[in-house]
Amino acid sequence: MQYQSKKNNRKKIKVASLFAGCGGLDLGFKQAGFEVAWANEFDKSIWDTFEHNFPSVLLDKRSILEVPSKDVPEVDGLVGGPPCQSWSEAGAGRGLNDCRGKVFLEYIRILKDKEPLFFLAENVSGMLLPRHREAFEKILSLFNKLDYNVSWKLLNTKYYGVPQDRKRVIIIGYHKKMGKSFEFPKPSHKLITLREALKGLKGVKKAKPYNKTNGDNLKMPNHEYMTGGFSTIYMSRNRVRSWGEQSFTIQAGGRHAPIHPQAPKMRFIRQNKRIFIPGKEHLYRRLSIRECARIQTFPDNFIFKYNNLSDGYKMVGNAVPVEFARRLANKIATDLLDYDKNTKNKVFSSQIDKKKQKVHKRIKTDKGTIIIFDTSSGKRDKVEVG
Repeated sequence: MQYQSKKNNRKKIKVASLFAGCGGLDLGFKQAGFEVAWANEFDKSIWDTFEHNFPSVLLDKRSILEVPSKDVPEVDGLVGGPPCQSWSEAGAGRGLNDCRGKVFLEYIRILKDKEPLFFLAENVSGMLLPRHREAFEKILSLFNKLDYNVSWKLLNTKYYGVPQDRKRVIIIGYHKKMGKSFEFPKPSHKLITLREALKGLKGVKKAKPYNKTNGDNLKMPNHEYMTGGFSTIYMSRNRVRSWGEQSFTIQAGGRHAPIHPQAPKMRFIRQNKRIFIPGKEHLYRRLSIRECARIQTFPDNFIFKYNNLSDGYKMVGNAVPVEFARRLANKIATDLLDYDKNTKNKVFSSQIDKKKQKVHKRIKTDKGTIIIFDTSSGKRDKVEVG
């Protein structure tokens, strides 16, 4: 599904991206035909990566607390995933009481001031825990008060073209003037395996001392893995998924990266204790940054810029999987175009071609000439000389 500007002055559907990170959500929307008009990201370790992969997008590098709404351009949609540490099941779980949790309120501030046709917010499943219920309901209430029909759901990305068990809360709002609510696309049970995701990746390298990057000395960009010991917590669970399965969640830290599927599953010793299979220890390495990116459905031409591998793993792990974002964006685009058709001033361009599929009929003459007819139009399509 593509959308592009035409001579009739119709325009692409534009979005502004808050808490953009390296741009997984942005790339998914771009692949669905949207234009990312503006993005905001405060973490300076990410800037080079975003600007390399989105050279035409204006990147605002201020803290969201310092960004006045007037500096955000007029767009059709607002997308973003506010920092999730304060909601994380593994973290302290402070929710809105944490300064990082309060930036969710900044997202709502900009939404209120800009009033785009839609918004999308993504966050971790931890925000649904009982201890965060009050805060989560407050957020939904604030969205509803802004004249949006709000839909939310906990989704596992493995049912949306991503080779990974990754549960995320997706909140999508349509402005009430659209007269409808977002309906989540149906999950697909055709799952992508690690074998399919990692196919063709060769030439992996371990990191340089102190887990510094190999830089340009790699056959495949970012195809390098973190070295070092494994913590007691890490060894308390099996960290290996086999080739025919989906990956564990790709997290925002290299130390927690899953083990490559070439290794056998870890052996249970007792509760909270696993070991690597004796004699097979050499097979147990962390997934490389590129392998994690493949699992997050980034294309190989999306390059991550970093000196320390920890920064590379963080960018990949914090991103919204690209294919997951694309599928959500496709559904939003369809709804926006339907809304646009029913308004007097149609503004969105579309390349959703509803052309009749040609059905060909081949007729061979006595002289060996083959005439090919398009039966949908009754016209001769072409002639081949036998």
